[in-house]
Amino acid sequence: MELDPIRALVAHDIEAVNELIRKRLSSDVVLINRLGSYIINSGGKRLRPLVVLLAARACSCRDHQHILLAAIVEMIHTATLLHDDVVDESDMRRGRETARQIWGNGASVLVGDFLYTRAFEMMVELQQTAVMGIFSRATNTIAEGEVLQLLNIHDPDVTEERYREVIFRKTAALFEAGCRLAALLGARSVQDQAAMAAYGRHLGTAFQLIDDALDYDGNAQEIGKNIGDDLAEGKPTMPFIYAMQNGDAKPVS
Repeated sequence: MELDPIRALVAHDIEAVNELIRKRLSSDVVLINRLGSYIINSGGKRLRPLVVLLAARACSCRDHQHILLAAIVEMIHTATLLHDDVVDESDMRRGRETARQIWGNGASVLVGDFLYTRAFEMMVELQQTAVMGIFSRATNTIAEGEVLQLLNIHDPDVTEERYREVIFRKTAALFEAGCRLAALLGARSVQDQAAMAAYGRHLGTAFQLIDDALDYDGNAQEIGKNIGDDLAEGKPTMPFIYAMQNGDAKPVS
């Protein structure tokens, strides 16, 4: 699916989000500026902030709060990428060397922490306790997902239920939070907030299912990593689980 026609609907807002992220990455610690700029400008699709901006438009958000919200979501996501690459010992992401490959694991972890804490500083500006609560739960859920995925590594008996729990926590939870908060900032009803959260959750789940499938049959240049990386790292994703449950045990002659 081409995202350009969808992205064009909020093109001005996306540029405002990018500019805000660049501004808030500024630090008098030179390494933070270099590493943060490298990872932020590494060619990501900005899918999460895009979804937040579209949800905010649907919910009639005003006063530029949606720009701040989308930037926070992207900064949290970027922090998880820095930590993920250290845990996975990844050398490539989005077709470029990972930050850990250039600056080392320590710098990647610490700058990831900086992005998390800067994101929480930005949350305060929205001046709503509910925003802090939703984001706090989401980031905690993401951390739990990372640990659950670690526990599943090299386990051929991982069930679809366990796998879906991981992708909800690691991926869908942030989509869910972003969409819920767009409705909250738009002063929508509790029912509308729940509906937007459900949309984000299902979209995030679908995104991760497709991303995991592309590890087995995708274009390495487009997905920004080598085909089979997840399998090589011992991550039991849906294609592997399906093959284990439905494959023929007979050896290939």
